[in-house]
Amino acid sequence: MTRGWLVTGADGMLGREVVARLTARRTPLLAAGHAQLDIADRDDVQDALDRYRPAAVVNCAAWTDVDGAETHEREALAVNGHGPARLAEGCRGRGTVLLHVSTDYVFPGDGARPYTETDAPGPRTAYGRTKLAGEQAVLASLPGTGHVVRTAWLYGAGGRNFVRTMIRLEDTRVELQVVDDQRGQPTWTGDVADRLIALGSSALAGEAPPGVYHATAGGEATWNQLAREVFRLLGADPRRVRPCRTTGLARPAYSVLGHARWAVAGLPPPRHWRQALADAFPSLLAVERSARQAS
Repeated sequence: MTRGWLVTGADGMLGREVVARLTARRTPLLAAGHAQLDIADRDDVQDALDRYRPAAVVNCAAWTDVDGAETHEREALAVNGHGPARLAEGCRGRGTVLLHVSTDYVFPGDGARPYTETDAPGPRTAYGRTKLAGEQAVLASLPGTGHVVRTAWLYGAGGRNFVRTMIRLEDTRVELQVVDDQRGQPTWTGDVADRLIALGSSALAGEAPPGVYHATAGGEATWNQLAREVFRLLGADPRRVRPCRTTGLARPAYSVLGHARWAVAGLPPPRHWRQALADAFPSLLAVERSARQAS
């Protein structure tokens, strides 16, 4: 029997996209949300791996409350640090490929050029520290089959996110202010899911070396520029989105990641964020319109 894939965090925004695309490919898989698999629980992890014996595991499970991690770092570490460690321990010795999703927050966010896969991390937030702990555990336990895939600024139809919020606010606000002093790469979950599956398939074929990969979109933008592009796609006046500066809890000012390492896996670099957003937009708009009608 063909060994399938295990997707953790399958009920999250990215996890749902990975499951949908594996299903479309008719790939055997076990989709496990938190209720089915707590990755911080060693017994849960071992039981799932023993029962299903997957060829590849895609870890989309995470504590994603960035602000909440500042006051609940221990709880965030249990999911973001200890959880990947449990998965890596379980995959070790089984020949199982582990694809662990991480974040730009492992970097300090004060750069002036794209962070490469080999740049030294230096997180400045509790969330970043917990995610770095997960990365380190995977790479240490699985030097031959561990793949860390960093992404950032995610949006998709399967959850709450900035792009969907902008679609909603365009219909209710005459004007709004959006920060223009943070730069990053708006990234569609559909593109990340495709990239995870391509990387996993390449790794199973022995063609993708283990290590760190960056799965953000090409190009870069500020949140303000992204909001303006959403308005443009809606046929609204982008000038209704006014620039402002960041207040409150700090976010990385510069979160742009480089993509050089995809070449070693025989895969092309990610496409530009504007092209991806244009392709994703119909599904995002449909979800928001459906939600509006339901309310």
